[in-house]
Amino acid sequence: MKIHHLRNATLVIETEKHVILVDPMLGKRKTIAPFTIFRYNPKRNPLVALPKNSREILSNVTHCLITHLHPDHIDKAGEVFLRRKSIPVICSAKDEKTLLQRGLNIVQTLNYWEPQPFLDGRIIGIPALHGYGWIAKLMGNVMGFYIELANEKSVYISSDTIFTDDVQKALIELKPDIATVACGTARLDIGQPLLMRMNDILKFTALAPGKVFANHLEALNHCPTTREELRKALTENNLLYKVAIPSDGTSVDY
Repeated sequence: MKIHHLRNATLVIETEKHVILVDPMLGKRKTIAPFTIFRYNPKRNPLVALPKNSREILSNVTHCLITHLHPDHIDKAGEVFLRRKSIPVICSAKDEKTLLQRGLNIVQTLNYWEPQPFLDGRIIGIPALHGYGWIAKLMGNVMGFYIELANEKSVYISSDTIFTDDVQKALIELKPDIATVACGTARLDIGQPLLMRMNDILKFTALAPGKVFANHLEALNHCPTTREELRKALTENNLLYKVAIPSDGTSVDY
């Protein structure tokens, strides 16, 4: 299995039989308004372009998973790509209506913690909580995914979430070989962070039974945590050996 990191939370899981796109934000630089105006520099998003090899990677996509509806996870360009190629989309039952209205080819919807057959294996929707305190209500529903495919390592896409009992349960009970974690510590102008603080990223990494794939970094104006800061914190806590912190356009073999 190979996981390609394109940008932010957009990744592609490539196996011998399947090529699964997750959360396609495929637009050009500066096509989305700033997510914060006062707390951080109000630059338009994404801050960086898609890597040059993304077109080649995307040309092989067979399926798409969408964790939630925020524009840094499914933007207009992502929708156009999915519509144009009529890519089969898998999403939360809570997002089905909206994504159908946008003309996407929804082939499977999930409820939290209900396993379903998926390709030659199974998939489970895992609850995600997008922020500490009241801000999470504002952020709406998010779904992580646990995927097991025949003769492949299992993957837990935790998505935009803080550390919760559900996240802990997914790591301990499902024992994913690979777990992705959003590390940008995003914040709006109001409220607490929308993603795990560093202490929770470290907790997630320590608890993960296998390897950890860090993303949601250095692509949006409301995500202050850098790859270097993450690397430093992981090194200080003797956890770096478990974690891949890929640059945009690179891939990790598992």
